[in-house]
Amino acid sequence: MNKRLATMVAMTCAAAAVAIWPGATAAVAAPVDSFYLPPPLVDQTPGTVIRTEPLAIFAAPPGADGIWPITGQKVLYTSRTQDGDAVAVSGTYIDPAHPWQGTGDKPTVVIAPGTSGQGDQCAMSVAFSTGLYADPAMLSLSANQEAISAATWSSLGARVFVTDYIGLGTPGIHTYANRVEQAHAVLDAARAANALADSGSTTPVVFWGFSQGGGAVAAAAELQPDYAPELNLEGTWAGAPTADLTAVLERIDNSNLIGAVVGYAVNGFTERNPDMRKFVDELVTPAGKDLLATLSDSCIADIIFKRPFTQTSSVTVDGRPILEHLREIPEVVELLRQQRIGTMTPSSPVLITSAINDDTVPHGQARQLAEDWCARGATVTFRTNTLPPILPGAALPNHLGPEYIEGYGPDSAVSYLLDRLNGVPLAGCTLD
Repeated sequence: MNKRLATMVAMTCAAAAVAIWPGATAAVAAPVDSFYLPPPLVDQTPGTVIRTEPLAIFAAPPGADGIWPITGQKVLYTSRTQDGDAVAVSGTYIDPAHPWQGTGDKPTVVIAPGTSGQGDQCAMSVAFSTGLYADPAMLSLSANQEAISAATWSSLGARVFVTDYIGLGTPGIHTYANRVEQAHAVLDAARAANALADSGSTTPVVFWGFSQGGGAVAAAAELQPDYAPELNLEGTWAGAPTADLTAVLERIDNSNLIGAVVGYAVNGFTERNPDMRKFVDELVTPAGKDLLATLSDSCIADIIFKRPFTQTSSVTVDGRPILEHLREIPEVVELLRQQRIGTMTPSSPVLITSAINDDTVPHGQARQLAEDWCARGATVTFRTNTLPPILPGAALPNHLGPEYIEGYGPDSAVSYLLDRLNGVPLAGCTLD
């Protein structure tokens, strides 16, 4: 990382930290409101901007004119479900407050957030203004996890669009970890951002995501040639990508602080696949069904503080983990197989990073994604973070810690994507 970039990252990290800290602003983010309810009739073309609303962004450094907060927009745009139905998705768009620091045209950076929850109040756009959403009545809390990434790219002069994903903020269940729907939300966010900027399809685009976001942008990168071929995608960072959902859910369900997020996946897949619902109804106890209902309206912080180390074996009728049951049902096995990322080929370079001691998203399945893509002729760089294990099962040190090292440290994901945007050549595969 060059000195100028390092300085910018340090400044934006500091600004974002101030914005996220609960006492740094007079009020927390406004609750979900009518903005997120789509009109009865909308243009069903993917990437169409349905409506926008001005949004003061505290979680970013001042603009070039020194004014703070900078002004962004809350956006409602059109995307597609796995079945091809039009659906409204929300997100946050930030016009650059500084000149573009790279070469060539000003790019669009689409950020796919890490796991924030399944309740509408957990959408990143809800927390984006002040950096925090808190509802004392619901005892629910959600922080803007993407404040630092958005601030970093904004300070470099790029347009930033942070998607909320399908069903977060907007009506319906968030289809957590759904390969196709997360990819569509990311790709259509790029289309919406280019429409807002009136910049056209030649605009350079890069994708940025970690954990759930890493899986979302990885899926978007491999679906882009078919779903959004007009996009000028220059590169992707997929940090700790959830490429093999079965492996990820099994790891999380094994004495992990955020084990209850398995419920997010169950809720999402039963919503889109009604046949799966009857299997879940047979396998889960009444208390387990109540838990799934509660999780559908919770944020990741709620799980950490109220339901840490939840295991599905505690809510099944025979005490076996729910994945053990689902592996015995051919229809569900096929459904989980369809969620595997790596069966298509990205046409642009991808950086995949994974920690060898990640206790949440297994390193092996991330490396397998790199190997699968390389075998298909894609241009992939795979890097292993060797941070030693710290409190295994606690998720935060071994999973989130490497994000900041790989994202912003020396030889970072920021530097990698800047090189792609600056036209630095890269070919073939590098796997460490």
